[in-house]
Amino acid sequence: IIHRDLKPANIKVRADGTVKVLDFGLAKALAPVAASDAAVALAHSPTITTPAMTQAGMILGTAAYMAPEQARGKVVDKRADIWAFGAVLFEMLTGTRAFEGEDIADTLGNVMKVEPNWARCPASIPPRVVQVMRACLQKNPKQRLDSAQGVRLALDGAFETAAPADAALPAVAAPRSVVARALPWTVAAVLFVALGIALWARWRAETPADRPLVRLDVDMGADAAFPSANNNGSSIAISPDGTRLVYLSGTPPRLFSRRLDQANATELPGTQGAARPFFSPDGQWVGFAVGDKVNKISVQGGAVVPLGEVANFTGASWAEDGSIFVGDGNAGKGLLQFPAAGGASSIVAPLGNGETVLAVPQPLPGGKALLFIASPRFEGGVDATTIEVLRLADGRREILVRGGQSPHYLPSSNGAGHLLYVNTATLFAIPFDLATLETRGTAVPVLDDVAYSTLSGTGQFDVSRTGTLIYRRSRVDAAAMTTVRWVAPSAGATGKRETLRATPGAYQTLRLSPDGTRVALVIREGANQDIWVYDPQRDALTRLTFGDLNRYPAWSPDGHYVVFAKALQGIFQARADGASQPQALTGSKTNQVPWSFTPDGKRLAYDEGFGNRRIWTVPLEDQGGQLKAGTPEPFLTSTFSDQTASFSPDGHWLAYHSDESGRDEVYVRPFPPPSASSSGAAGQGGPSTSLRTGKWQVSNNGGEGPRWSRTGHELVYRSGNQLITVSYTVNGASFVADRPRVWIAALGATGSTDWDLAPDGKRVAVLIPEGAAQASQPEHVIVMLQNFADELRRRVPLGK
Repeated sequence: IIHRDLKPANIKVRADGTVKVLDFGLAKALAPVAASDAAVALAHSPTITTPAMTQAGMILGTAAYMAPEQARGKVVDKRADIWAFGAVLFEMLTGTRAFEGEDIADTLGNVMKVEPNWARCPASIPPRVVQVMRACLQKNPKQRLDSAQGVRLALDGAFETAAPADAALPAVAAPRSVVARALPWTVAAVLFVALGIALWARWRAETPADRPLVRLDVDMGADAAFPSANNNGSSIAISPDGTRLVYLSGTPPRLFSRRLDQANATELPGTQGAARPFFSPDGQWVGFAVGDKVNKISVQGGAVVPLGEVANFTGASWAEDGSIFVGDGNAGKGLLQFPAAGGASSIVAPLGNGETVLAVPQPLPGGKALLFIASPRFEGGVDATTIEVLRLADGRREILVRGGQSPHYLPSSNGAGHLLYVNTATLFAIPFDLATLETRGTAVPVLDDVAYSTLSGTGQFDVSRTGTLIYRRSRVDAAAMTTVRWVAPSAGATGKRETLRATPGAYQTLRLSPDGTRVALVIREGANQDIWVYDPQRDALTRLTFGDLNRYPAWSPDGHYVVFAKALQGIFQARADGASQPQALTGSKTNQVPWSFTPDGKRLAYDEGFGNRRIWTVPLEDQGGQLKAGTPEPFLTSTFSDQTASFSPDGHWLAYHSDESGRDEVYVRPFPPPSASSSGAAGQGGPSTSLRTGKWQVSNNGGEGPRWSRTGHELVYRSGNQLITVSYTVNGASFVADRPRVWIAALGATGSTDWDLAPDGKRVAVLIPEGAAQASQPEHVIVMLQNFADELRRRVPLGK
């Protein structure tokens, strides 16, 4: 292979001392061409494409390093690279270029006619090194060293022979060619240069760089719409070489790819519903999951390639050998390894006794160990998790950090580096010894505004091997406060606002009681989320739960009970006055989220699952102060994600949102479903309900979280930052929806569970972020920290 553009910018030395030649964009494998064949010669001389020191429309290469025959547009062979090697070596040893000029034409003229200024060579350079440079920079290629292969053979001693002790000396020495005369000097010079590079590389690797930290905001464009940090996984990734970003955007989320030297991103087709993107080691592929399927796609686009299936995808990483390590948690198999080409997986770490999650495996350099997180009590929050290392040879596990998530290893030098992880919105770093697989010293907080998932603690960040860190800023983190306000439609975009609860708090979800006099709230305290009931008349909070992850409250129609989700345990119930301890209503090792009761309180609608969710209903019976659940029944069966089910005021219809069209839209179906109504199993609506069949799409531009007005025939749902209302009528067995219209143009809520419709249907209760600056933080900006590895060495020293 002829490189044809060898220059200092294309030669790099890695931290471990390995010398790399880069940028083979002009490289070509050329067959010899007769010099007389001018037409063929010109055909092998394309126009210039390297912009660093040349212009378009001229001969191929970079002026200061191209051989004379290359500068004349003639056919070039391996000797052109030998010339460039000599020019680079001259520049390394003298600090100046071998051939310089005021412009490109002047530089090319000097290449063809002028000798380098050999007087610039310091006296300390051995003469043999100057000789090898002279041999490399012979303008006549026939007098130049002819190949790098000869140099390698010389290094191996292929040209060194010893005459027998009794051999007679020849009477006359045969003439020696220029190459033969230069070969000893070449061998010595190459050895000298190799030693110099090795010593320099070792010094460079052992000496901390003094490059300052550079902080950049990378605006992905106004069209970018990152998923909520609560999507339970990171939505951004950076390629190992730090030159490309991949991120999720839109509803449903899709993958977009953007090189950092490009202004625009490119959507990767066929990635609707993607989650947790990760790069291949060479940066040419992106892995991701859609539901229970793990896939990959080229960063240039093309077909989506399936890799395998898991019960519950909890993150993945690509190893150096091409295999992929995948987390399959929450009643799954643990940590799995998929072959590079896809196929059957093997278990490398099964779920342990009492463990519910093994997630985000990260192969360490060398392929002998993995970082990952484990949680014996997922519902206990991030503080219950541990970051562990798994030795692949024997399956031995060791705990490195307690109370951390999203482990990443960033190499530094001497087999050491830093272990990065998050706890809530804070990014920590601690020295990590790759040889012993042990941490050293104390973890140091290095960033305090990293977005993270409040469901699992997963951090929205990634780091390249080159030491560039990217992350999304935290919008609703541990320090962020919200207030509870009434919002009613008015002439202004944000509506008329009144305070419902003036005291700011770490509120996450609200639901109004059926009579509108109380508010069920989820309040976060540290790693825990608890259910509280707020009474505005008394300005008093009543606590219903104590610890763990308790979420998504829903009121019974009589206001006596609040049901809620407890992570990976099912749906629980509590008396709304706090007079009794919470009790289990259903049991499940998956996520169950309650949404709505029928008007008579005898049935509850909830959704269940990971990724693609399913809507179920369960019959209920009030047994003197406690609800008892019957046998759950599926509402509908589909291959899509259906959720946020809401019963109409008469109990005859069920509204929900689904991604079956490729994005979330609001739909209405009759209740009970035809199969249930025909058998009478659901017990709602009487014989006439058996005539109702069908499905009606209510929204037309995206929608989620529908709520029914109890005072009129209107359905309200959220679309982006807007509240949309739709009037409807019932015509016999048909549901007839009018055209959607904007009700409140700028809601200000940060999620679909951060608002609820008042019983009078004239206003909504909304969680409003307390900090206006934080609320207006653009969601399409990724923060990039260049030279982050150097900053870590200064702030978190590795020691000896």
